[in-house]
Amino acid sequence: IISCGTLAAAVIPEMTKIFTSSKSKHVAEVVPASREGGASLTVLSGIVAGNFSAFWMGIVMVGLMFVAYWASMHGLDQYMVYPSVFAFGLVAFGMLGMGPVTIAVDSYGPVTDNAQSVFELSQIENLPNIKSEIEKQFGFSPNFETGKHNLEENDSAGNTFKATAKPVLIGTAVIGATTMIFSIILLLNLKLDLLDPRVLLGIITGGSVIYWFSGASIQAVVTGAYRAVEYIKKNIRLDSSAAASVKDSKEVVRICTQYAQAGMINIFGVIFCFTLAFACFDATFFASYLISIAAFGLYQAIFMANAGGAWDNAKKVVEVDLKEKGTALHSATVVGDTVGDPYKDTSSVALNPIIKFTTLFGLLAVEIAVHASNIAPYIGAVFFVIGLGFVVRSFYGMRITGEAIIKKERSAAKPAHLSA
Repeated sequence: IISCGTLAAAVIPEMTKIFTSSKSKHVAEVVPASREGGASLTVLSGIVAGNFSAFWMGIVMVGLMFVAYWASMHGLDQYMVYPSVFAFGLVAFGMLGMGPVTIAVDSYGPVTDNAQSVFELSQIENLPNIKSEIEKQFGFSPNFETGKHNLEENDSAGNTFKATAKPVLIGTAVIGATTMIFSIILLLNLKLDLLDPRVLLGIITGGSVIYWFSGASIQAVVTGAYRAVEYIKKNIRLDSSAAASVKDSKEVVRICTQYAQAGMINIFGVIFCFTLAFACFDATFFASYLISIAAFGLYQAIFMANAGGAWDNAKKVVEVDLKEKGTALHSATVVGDTVGDPYKDTSSVALNPIIKFTTLFGLLAVEIAVHASNIAPYIGAVFFVIGLGFVVRSFYGMRITGEAIIKKERSAAKPAHLSA
């Protein structure tokens, strides 16, 4: 049974390469789509890759979990009442057994990414007499173009490595969460019946929270990026050959950090309040809610991670293999990569702790609700209202206020006789 989890941790990364590697057919499809249809087809073809990847990885996980369930019914049922629940826990344990490999693979991506960034930002090739100094000190003549090409190829490999780690981490969260959810069901002796309205309501609510989270996390990225670009356009001359000041660069970092932290606080507030509120409302509703969070979160995370990976490596194919930087094709793939970054590096990876926290805190919240059953509904109502307040803040508090700008541009675009 444990080997099913270990096998999943080995098979899922290889499947991820099919959808995100620079050599994959899905990424190869993004490039011609971008050439002919521009950024719109770049985005659509990446979404297709993400959706297909979610389907196939879901099938693999279900298959291996079914094998574990089948094995648990041939001997384990003599020693315990619910062997299948224990089996799913062992599958998660098997996946975590590959944790060191997953962490090593995931760490490779940021190293290659930062190496390329350091090389580009250093502008070492523009330093006077740098080639002669390097040859004198280290005994070789540097070829900066070759070095840049190798770093970009390495960055493409790092993108693939990062992409392969994400579904494994999400899978461990979901399978482990499933085991803990079953423990709540067994602890409270619940019977989940699809004819029970509470079950259906819990499933629908869990799905809505996952989609709220995806929107709220990307909203923080959008607003932070907008404010950063707004500051750059007002204070930094991009057409100037002079280097940007350290003060301006620090201000851009401060702006991005500010909106990242604001988004984080809102998201944590919602997840905390909703978990406590729903646990206090009804145990059956809450168990269904947790199952829905795990199921919807699994597919949303895989879709967003692999769609982002496909967009990222499509841009690398254009830059490294086709050497078409600065062209219309490159601009289209840059748009795809810009969309993909919050997909793969913000929303998808953050669903992992969201699922884990909701389930773990849910165990404690259910215990609180059971021991304070008389006042639990009132506690739930209070925290639900507070949670809705954080939901409003996560969108409307982070929204870009562009209405005044639009009105100004509309009035400026009006013909003179209409304005009069």
